[in-house]
Amino acid sequence: MGEKEFMRQTIELSRRALGEPGTEPFGAIVVKAGTVVGAGLNHAAARFDPTSHGEVEAIRDPCRKLRRLDLSGCDLYTSCEPCALCVAAMQIVGIRRLFYAASLDQSTRALAEVSPAMRLGIDTADLQEQVGLPVESRRVPARQLLSREAVHVLELWARDRR
Repeated sequence: MGEKEFMRQTIELSRRALGEPGTEPFGAIVVKAGTVVGAGLNHAAARFDPTSHGEVEAIRDPCRKLRRLDLSGCDLYTSCEPCALCVAAMQIVGIRRLFYAASLDQSTRALAEVSPAMRLGIDTADLQEQVGLPVESRRVPARQLLSREAVHVLELWARDRR
């Protein structure tokens, strides 16, 4: 299959949200060497999990199946340009290339009339801005506590794995 066929498959996956309660129309697949190795649909409301975005679910799927955390060489196809959370997950696992259908602006316009009670709306521009700031500058107040004790546990764990 080619890029357009993988994207059509991704959009069809997102179409499942039209009839599946607790889902939103954000689907994604992970492709390795021309084969789909993972798929995901946004299940945030159904699972009471705000991280259950289509891209994150598509990444979790092959990680579990392949029993690995490294998806280097894999491509991710998604029905909508990913938010900062999803981009971070892609970078962590080493996704090689990203293909997306709707842009963030297009999805924002398409969903503008959906009430907040019907979906967990994300201000993607604000999210991108916040994650790029140092922790002490972000909107959520933060204080560092007991760093020496936490670092000691990290050092012990690292020592046992050298």
